[in-house]
Amino acid sequence: MNGITRVGRAGLTAYFDALLQPERFADYGPNGLQVEGGDDITRVAFAVSATRDSVTQAVDGGAQALVVHHGLLWKFHGVQPLAGPFARRLFPLITNGVNLYAYHLPLDAHPEIGNAAGLGRQIGLGDFQPFGDHQGSPTGIKGRFEAPLGAVELQQRLTKLLDHPVLLAEPAEAHVIASAGIITGGANGEWSRAVREGLDAYITGEMSEHDWHEAAEAGICMFAGGHHATERFGIQALMQRVRSELGLDCWFIDSPNPA
Repeated sequence: MNGITRVGRAGLTAYFDALLQPERFADYGPNGLQVEGGDDITRVAFAVSATRDSVTQAVDGGAQALVVHHGLLWKFHGVQPLAGPFARRLFPLITNGVNLYAYHLPLDAHPEIGNAAGLGRQIGLGDFQPFGDHQGSPTGIKGRFEAPLGAVELQQRLTKLLDHPVLLAEPAEAHVIASAGIITGGANGEWSRAVREGLDAYITGEMSEHDWHEAAEAGICMFAGGHHATERFGIQALMQRVRSELGLDCWFIDSPNPA
């Protein structure tokens, strides 16, 4: 099969681990190879989450590997039987020899291709520094805008970028935003860290009822643009890196998820 770029499973695993350094993170589940498939990889699918839809599309598209941000194995699920919805996600990978790779916090926090870095660049944030702390490791980035902007203007910018409604907890007084911290996904409680570090705004995916009140009352603008919507950046940046550096045939599966 001349003209087809291929890589072995061990080589792809080593590439991901060197780039994302999962050993630096105490995560909520295992990072790296979660399901072992075939050794010969030429076509790779990427998705935010390993769902029945993304698994089905990866198998139907002839992928030998599926790379995701949210994998199948989580500590909070505990031991579970290979039955029901979990089995219907897992078994097609096994029976079709598809490798499943998952990188959670390493893909949130990466300073170049991470979710927070990608989102930050798209909204005009610069001068990145690590932000957040999960058992000693950063989980996002913080930075400054070249030109300060209003809270509603930033909300509109995020809404357009994410193609998703964006909640805004805004202090009563007019608020000018020159700096922001970003941790994508479900890090809604980390607005308090942004307050402690003197930031004007905090951007994440989810917002609880009490966060809306408490963040605004603490004087910080908190934005929540959806867990899935804020975490499409890292996996797509990783896909572009794999396509460019390894020459593999890659595509992105964007399973619909309004949450």
